[in-house]
Amino acid sequence: MHEMSYVVRFAEKAIQAAEEKNASSVLSISVSVGEMTGVLPEYLYRYYPKVVGGTILEGSELKVTMIPVSTECGGCGKVYRPTRENRYLCPYCGDGIGRVVAGREVTLDSVEMEVAD
Repeated sequence: MHEMSYVVRFAEKAIQAAEEKNASSVLSISVSVGEMTGVLPEYLYRYYPKVVGGTILEGSELKVTMIPVSTECGGCGKVYRPTRENRYLCPYCGDGIGRVVAGREVTLDSVEMEVAD
């Protein structure tokens, strides 16, 4: 259940951002989750209302974007998506050595808020 700890961290950061901007309410928070993290969006959605209840985030929407795995080939330098179909090899040159460049991140991307004048 590491999803709960991520929701708590997202909420803390979003609350801090709202306080810094003197927001009157928060409409939504947007997060990115890499495929390789093992974080399941359905659990993020399930825990979010429980974590944000009683805070300025209560009633806000959680938006989750999944980030696919991308690998930079060690042979030709091209970026590709490793899949079972390409046997996780570079589809351009067939090399099997690469460096993951996306798909490991879990980030708070934005907080949409209403700011009092």
